[in-house]
Amino acid sequence: MSATPEAVSLARSAAFGAAERRGSDIVALDVSAQLVITDVFVVVSASSERQVAGIVDRVEELLLEEHGAKPVRREGKSGGRWVLLDFADIVVHVFHQEDREFYALERLWKDCPVVDVAEAVASAEAIAPADPGSEEE
Repeated sequence: MSATPEAVSLARSAAFGAAERRGSDIVALDVSAQLVITDVFVVVSASSERQVAGIVDRVEELLLEEHGAKPVRREGKSGGRWVLLDFADIVVHVFHQEDREFYALERLWKDCPVVDVAEAVASAEAIAPADPGSEEE
């Protein structure tokens, strides 16, 4: 079993939104063969708690605008170091860089195929504002 086209589209939009806010090391993993509850994990790093919040806000906004998708669950927003956005078909994990290294989700899910989000990330990076502080609205 592989991720549905809808889940892949959501993952690419989430990756685009994260890259717009200068999220780094954006990876999407097709976990559909291992999990019944979701198809794709999108994992993103941020350099500060404020950037985590900016990425989360942009991903939520973009998925609502483009897909009419709202998260069914959100965890960790108050702490700002690891926020999980559950959109049912995809789950977006936005980590502070140190926490991402500690939890190493990619290592836990290393047998899962990667969903190609490189084009979405490159498109967002091409139009991202030049000011590195602008991701922190």
